[in-house]
Amino acid sequence: MVGPWEVHVAIIEDDNHLRNSIRDLLDTEGYSSALFESADRFLQSNQYEAVGCILADVRMPGTSGIDMLKELKARPGCPPILIMTSYSDQHTQSLAIKHGADGFFPKPLDSNLLLSAIQNIVGNGSWAPA
Repeated sequence: MVGPWEVHVAIIEDDNHLRNSIRDLLDTEGYSSALFESADRFLQSNQYEAVGCILADVRMPGTSGIDMLKELKARPGCPPILIMTSYSDQHTQSLAIKHGADGFFPKPLDSNLLLSAIQNIVGNGSWAPA
């Protein structure tokens, strides 16, 4: 069962190639997505209430994925947020989890693990926007 949100997954990644690759992967599984090249662009869009899940990079120009995570988790109706990073160390992972990340994925991404996490969050209707 898929919920009533407009976009299943917001992909926030500054690398254009990776951002489009993730979109293509999600498309093959039937998920719609919205692409953002920065956390700042996503925050300005006010789409956090319209998505079932957010997948965000940690290091991007402007606001970091961790700072965005902290900001969004303080808002009502925040969807689950999955964090991905090329800088997968224990400190970064602990920081992401401490601030409410619903998943943490080192790059290169394991597409099966990522799809499984998204399926658990969005695909079975376990989360619905407020």
